[in-house]
Amino acid sequence: MELQGILQDFLAFLPKLISALITFVVFFIISKLARRSIRKLLSKRISDVETLQLLTRVASWTILIFGTILALDQVNFNVTGFVAGLGIAGFTIGFALQDIAKNFVAGLLLLIRQPFSIGDVVEIAGFTGTVKDIDIRDTSIKTFDGELVILPNADILENPIRNYSGLKKRRRKIQIGLGYEEDVDRARKVFLEAIKAVPGVEQEPAPSLVALELGDSALLLTAFFWLDQTKSDLFTVHSAVVEAISESAKAHQINLPYPIQTIRLEKEAE
Repeated sequence: MELQGILQDFLAFLPKLISALITFVVFFIISKLARRSIRKLLSKRISDVETLQLLTRVASWTILIFGTILALDQVNFNVTGFVAGLGIAGFTIGFALQDIAKNFVAGLLLLIRQPFSIGDVVEIAGFTGTVKDIDIRDTSIKTFDGELVILPNADILENPIRNYSGLKKRRRKIQIGLGYEEDVDRARKVFLEAIKAVPGVEQEPAPSLVALELGDSALLLTAFFWLDQTKSDLFTVHSAVVEAISESAKAHQINLPYPIQTIRLEKEAE
């Protein structure tokens, strides 16, 4: 009789089980189709691969979780109590792993806002280099010294971000010490002609040279020029401009003095 009762209970439960399995399979298929459709729809608007992958996964998992809850409800599973238990457990785990959760949320914001992309040259939290990888938890930067720096995403959001690759043109400046005996207008003309002749220097905006300070041994001039960093290497052009200024100064016999210190010696009376 006991076996017969178990068999009857199983036969009564079987339709609910079949209904739950069908519900789960249907929502599983819908999640796959939705993932493909959303990817196809958003790929025309979002070029970033990481962000596109994140959004499609979130949509797919949301549909799948909803279908799982409906399937469990078909077999009289206490969904309300289960969700409440998950909430309490999630709160406890979230409190214990709040730093990880903080970096995870920061990673989502970075992927959505996109203040920089892989390959951009950035300065963040005192580190300057090329972005190598953007993950959910952290971002990897390869500095110009060849060091790999891994920054938590929360620290990135809390610090100013300088994206040197964000704009096409970039301005550079070079300080020049000019002897006080030199003709400033003549020197300015000579140096500007030398800077304009350097390959990679943009003619618009045009280079400029201004006097900013009276130094101890020289008049301090600052030369400003622009370059298109998508076409020219920044450090190569900067170096070429410095060399051009030095060569033009020698060719036109313009004095670029070294710092001078005057030392006075006095002989003590015997």
